[in-house]
Amino acid sequence: MTTTAPATPGSAAATAVAVHVGRDDLPFVDIGDGNLLKVIRVDEGEGLWIVENVFQSGFAVQTHRHTGPVFGYTTSGAWKYREYDYVNRAGSFLYEPAGSVHTLEVLEDDTRAWFHMYGANLNLRDDGTVDSVTDGPGTLAAYLALCEAQGHGRPAVLVS
Repeated sequence: MTTTAPATPGSAAATAVAVHVGRDDLPFVDIGDGNLLKVIRVDEGEGLWIVENVFQSGFAVQTHRHTGPVFGYTTSGAWKYREYDYVNRAGSFLYEPAGSVHTLEVLEDDTRAWFHMYGANLNLRDDGTVDSVTDGPGTLAAYLALCEAQGHGRPAVLVS
């Protein structure tokens, strides 16, 4: 991870510092069956969490409702929401408004996607009641525990 200082001291830009996270600065952890997770950024105050995943065919995320907006970008493979006809493939961008409900299903091995989320995922039972909640701080805690358990130590995730 690197930071870049602005060129003009004392300017408004001098008080803000860009932060770069390289491709290999943060490890992926195995979340089961070869499915991988990397947590890039968590800002609890904003409710923001940014993750990158590599999924294998057949992986599914429990049906859930978002409490905030989500932005997704797919870089390889294919996945979809059970409730919709479209398929997200390399180069696909997806916007999900707060309140959207869906079930993520992966169609191809090594599907890679990046998600920028606000709020939480309310994981739903078949009857629509809330089964559990997934959010940035909880995902970060699980990620850090998996990093340590899988021999990666404690990576420098961007946290504020």
